[in-house]
Amino acid sequence: MKRIGLYAKRKNPKAVQVAREVCDWLSQRDIEVFLDEALAREMGEVQGYPGGSIPAMVNLIVVLGGDGTLISVARQVGDLRTPILGVNLGSLGFITEITLAELYPVLEKVIKGDFSVSDRMMLDAVVLRNGQKVGRFRVLNDVVINKGALARIIDMEASVDDVYLTTFKADGLIISTPTGSSAYNLAAGGPIMYPGIHCLVISPICPHMLTNRPIIVSDESIIRVEVKFQDEDVVFTADGQVGMPLQGGDIVEVRRSKSSTLLVKSPSRDYFEVLRTKLRWGER
Repeated sequence: MKRIGLYAKRKNPKAVQVAREVCDWLSQRDIEVFLDEALAREMGEVQGYPGGSIPAMVNLIVVLGGDGTLISVARQVGDLRTPILGVNLGSLGFITEITLAELYPVLEKVIKGDFSVSDRMMLDAVVLRNGQKVGRFRVLNDVVINKGALARIIDMEASVDDVYLTTFKADGLIISTPTGSSAYNLAAGGPIMYPGIHCLVISPICPHMLTNRPIIVSDESIIRVEVKFQDEDVVFTADGQVGMPLQGGDIVEVRRSKSSTLLVKSPSRDYFEVLRTKLRWGER
């Protein structure tokens, strides 16, 4: 590990300060650091690089912030499979599971090659309008079709591998990876899925029919959802960070991506400990 990329939640002064300290720590070990250009400006550094160019230049990426910051970086890594070490600067995260107190001992091991990774599947989603692709997205957590603030319940006709599933009448629909199952999917009543399993979950948001429940399908499935409305305010979002408005008749097509995200595992805790801690299981 001689070349490491560094991203941080720039609006968090603590993250910027920790980034300075990490840069100094790595430089003392003759490791070249590649800073995201926006972070470099916050740190007062002259040299910075476009965020999307860094993954191809480094052996490892360190992300300082929370789950949202890591997710945005994962989309920039794309097909390169550069390992990501996520450091949560607040409470323990679901995917940024390294705490600040653990940062330097874990980094010491990682730069020596003493680490393991969790291989997290991603999704490719396209928005089709009149048979043409008008949007293309790669996501780690989930894709969501959701109504606007003043919109009424929307109808969404869903199929799996060209077999009709149902027409959901709901506030929206979530299609989630196992990694994303502990995010919006969980809040909408969907199941928690172990990150290593090969499946997707389709979860309606506040369905009008009480018998509509989340359904788990194979990760080899192709899910198509046609939005059956004309004048309502409906939007598509990817990982809750990017997206676009939808029109009546638009089709959202989702499938497993050939790309995946490699997350450096914490050497001191497992996935179930993360769940117990975050969800306060066992507490009274």
